Amino acid sequence: MKYSIRRQFAGIFIGLMAAAILFCWFLNSTFLQKYYISNKKAVLLELHGDLVEAVGDNRINTEEFELILQQKCSKYNLALLVLDANSQVVEDSGGGADFLKQQLLQHLFALSSEQYEIMDHGDGYIIAQVKDTRAQMEYIEIWGVLPGGYFFIIRSALEGIRDSVQIANRFLAFVGIFACVLSGILIWYVSRRITNPILQLADISKRMSHLDFTARYVGTSRNEIGLLGENINRLSDTLEQTISELKTANNELTRDIQKKEEIDQVRREFLANVSHELKTPIALIQGYAEGLLEDVNSDPESRKFYCDVIVDEAGKMNNMVKKLLTLNQLESGNDVVSMERFDIAALVNNYLQSADLLAKQNGISVRMEKTEPVYVWGDEFKVEEVVMNYFSNAVNHCDGDKVIEVRITRDDSRARVSVFNTGAPIPEESLAHLWEKFYKVDKARTREYGGSGVGLSIVKAIMESMNQKYGVINYKNGVAFWFELELVKEGIGEEKEKTEKNS
Repeated sequence: MKYSIRRQFAGIFIGLMAAAILFCWFLNSTFLQKYYISNKKAVLLELHGDLVEAVGDNRINTEEFELILQQKCSKYNLALLVLDANSQVVEDSGGGADFLKQQLLQHLFALSSEQYEIMDHGDGYIIAQVKDTRAQMEYIEIWGVLPGGYFFIIRSALEGIRDSVQIANRFLAFVGIFACVLSGILIWYVSRRITNPILQLADISKRMSHLDFTARYVGTSRNEIGLLGENINRLSDTLEQTISELKTANNELTRDIQKKEEIDQVRREFLANVSHELKTPIALIQGYAEGLLEDVNSDPESRKFYCDVIVDEAGKMNNMVKKLLTLNQLESGNDVVSMERFDIAALVNNYLQSADLLAKQNGISVRMEKTEPVYVWGDEFKVEEVVMNYFSNAVNHCDGDKVIEVRITRDDSRARVSVFNTGAPIPEESLAHLWEKFYKVDKARTREYGGSGVGLSIVKAIMESMNQKYGVINYKNGVAFWFELELVKEGIGEEKEKTEKNS
């Protein structure tokens, strides 16, 4: 864009810059000298504190402390002198020691002829602004007595701070005047170029509000306002087409209404299934609670049985609600799938270790051959939930030899995880319905262990969200549920493993 509004408004910011320069001029005149002197004072007090500490630690005569003093004096342009009780030099910043000694003695015995103004004083020190009438220079000095009978003086020249302030103010004044004049001219020019097209667009919008779509923007500017005018012209040209599109949208709306009715039907079926699943535990809880209330069985053992039934049924309801919430989140698409690289073998092993107690409580032997790391792509947390649902399903349906066998196999591009449990095969007519919500092969057995018929539906939703395969295989002595994940390309997983080991 050749003439951008942003460039035009640069003139306005130039005016703001002039105001900032004036503000800096004010701050410079008012506070710079005070700020400079305040910093000098802080430096002198800091060095005085170092001297007090050095005397207390008996470091005043060490080379290490002398080096520290020399560095600070050089950094802050200070002159320093420390005398002992015999007026012998203990520390000297270098150069002018005789003059500083004379100055110190004059201050200590009130013999100084120089003019000075005391700025601050404390335990064993005085800070003053001193004017050397002979050299026509101003200094900030701190002198006094240190513990152990040492005398000290530290001097710092103000280096013509007033002259520096005046020079800076004159420069800021010249720059400010030039910036204000230039910004005034630019703002006047820019305001004319901006307001005229805006007024034209305002008139066009007023006519469009009265359904007069024949209005056209005729400006020639190539900035954002020009683009806005062209878009308004296009809007008028496309109104007829928009009417046609509205009719099309009306047809789409009709189809959406039909789809909504279908969704409502699915929702009603879902509510009916949930109501059916909750009806039995709610009835049991109500019945046993009424029994406790009416004191049908007064002995402690019966009351405990009633309470155990209520707690068990409430737990089953809570578990089903949690699974339904998880399934709803997956099916609605609100759950974000994070495809990451991870070791599926480590994930399975870790879960089997955590589930070892559950297996032992049910008298089940869990087998899994040790395998090297198998790196795959997938959402690690969701894959773990798939493994958990498969394993839980295997525990609840394990019969016969009471064995659960977990295997990880792979080909060139995919890894397959299968969970096999001994027991009766699934009837062929039920295989196609296993992944449906609330479907139960053996309702009585499912009721016994508190199943909701939702676990395999969660597996389906998770695997489809990652666009991966899953399924079930019947054997003579049991059933194996499986899922597949995409293998990480060779070399990537090994590189990651080496990095983790090295770290």
